[in-house]
Amino acid sequence: MTAYSLRARLLALWILLLASAAATAYLMFGFYSQSTAVQVAQTEVAVGRACREIIDRYAARVRGGRGHIADSDLVDVVRAALAGAAGIEGGIWRAATGPVAYAYPTYEGTGPKTDLPEAERDTIATVNAEALRVDHAMSVRRPGRTQVLLLQGCPLHGTESGLTAWTMGRAHVNDGPAYTRFLAGLGFLAVTVLGSAAFLGWFLYGFSGRIARLEAALAAPRADGEDLPRLERTGERELDRLVDALNAAGGGLRDARARVVAAERLAAVGRLAASVAHEIRNPIAAMRLKAENALVSGDPNRAAVALGTVLVQIARVDQLLRDLLNLTQARTLTRAPTEIAPLLADCARLHEDLAAGHAVQLDIEADALADAERPHIDRAQVARALDNLLLNAIQHTPPGGRVRLVAARVTIDGVVRLHLRVTDTGPGVAPAIRASLFEPFVTGRSDGTGLGLAIVREIALAHRGAVRLIDGVPETTFVLDLPWRPS
Repeated sequence: MTAYSLRARLLALWILLLASAAATAYLMFGFYSQSTAVQVAQTEVAVGRACREIIDRYAARVRGGRGHIADSDLVDVVRAALAGAAGIEGGIWRAATGPVAYAYPTYEGTGPKTDLPEAERDTIATVNAEALRVDHAMSVRRPGRTQVLLLQGCPLHGTESGLTAWTMGRAHVNDGPAYTRFLAGLGFLAVTVLGSAAFLGWFLYGFSGRIARLEAALAAPRADGEDLPRLERTGERELDRLVDALNAAGGGLRDARARVVAAERLAAVGRLAASVAHEIRNPIAAMRLKAENALVSGDPNRAAVALGTVLVQIARVDQLLRDLLNLTQARTLTRAPTEIAPLLADCARLHEDLAAGHAVQLDIEADALADAERPHIDRAQVARALDNLLLNAIQHTPPGGRVRLVAARVTIDGVVRLHLRVTDTGPGVAPAIRASLFEPFVTGRSDGTGLGLAIVREIALAHRGAVRLIDGVPETTFVLDLPWRPS
């Protein structure tokens, strides 16, 4: 089943709102046009009826009179015929001389209207001539911007030939109460619908913008292992409830991560306890054997040798315990912008004598970093991690080999990171210990404690970074991968 987003649904609602407004406006215009057509038809009927009324009254006057009918009597005929026809004017037309009689008894002006409308004189003459020619009524409809002019000419049969009656009315199409109601309704529809569409569009635009900002905040590149970001409130009540829930979930995730880290440390301590007991038993057994042999022999020189052996084993146990404390203690970082080139130089200088004693060349490469590029790291902790990596590399490199310490600024998935690489030309890491290389007491040397790389891993994790062995490269390469800036 297809799931549609809220944005798509609101957009569909907006389109439907505009479509319904257009349909309603179309129907309103249709109803208005229909009512206008009815009004024109009613006026046309009234004009035709008035023209027939003139014919009837003229015929009655002809039947009741003797001889010629005076023009003044014709005016009375027209006035009487149109007395009950509201809004209709008319008269009698003589083909030879033009207007004979004119009347507009229902005129609503300040006084009686007795003058033929000059603007329509030519049209009146034309329709009367045509009616006289065909000898039956002729109608003319002339639409205008605000009214439709309706005119009818009717031939008169009597003692005088060449006479026609005409009537004229006007249907107001874009004026009057109907037109006012139409404009009011259309205006109200436009204001409400367009206002609603504008409000919905504004809401949709703002809602989409807020959603986009939340998406961008959630999709922003973050360092490996970083918790959910702290989201800013949007000002939209429903979205802010979601923001508060996400922020609360992020806080709970951070607390859970802290508890997991603490549990992992306790588990690591439990695993270490057995390994520490094993590591300490060997020097204790050696010291006990030497002491017992010295006591039995009674030789002062042998006792001195035994005491020397005891001191060496005590130093070994002390170093083991100090490494163990460094591994298990909680690390509080003090981050600060740090110049990398001087840091690498100090680490290399510390191991110059050891490298020279092993006939190993020690090189530094930090030229790719500009002086102004300073990552935010804990300098002392990173120096300790590099010391362990360098010591491990020098001890595994045969005479004539080379160890390199390289710094680089890299960007992975839009996140800037610091890569510190330690490479050596030694035999590499044995496949048997690759999977557990960074676990405590895992070592490839008989004289090693197996805590150096474990300490490096703890320092990397404290920085929210990682340390890993790179596969598929000619030289043995360890990479300390750290965020350039804390998130």
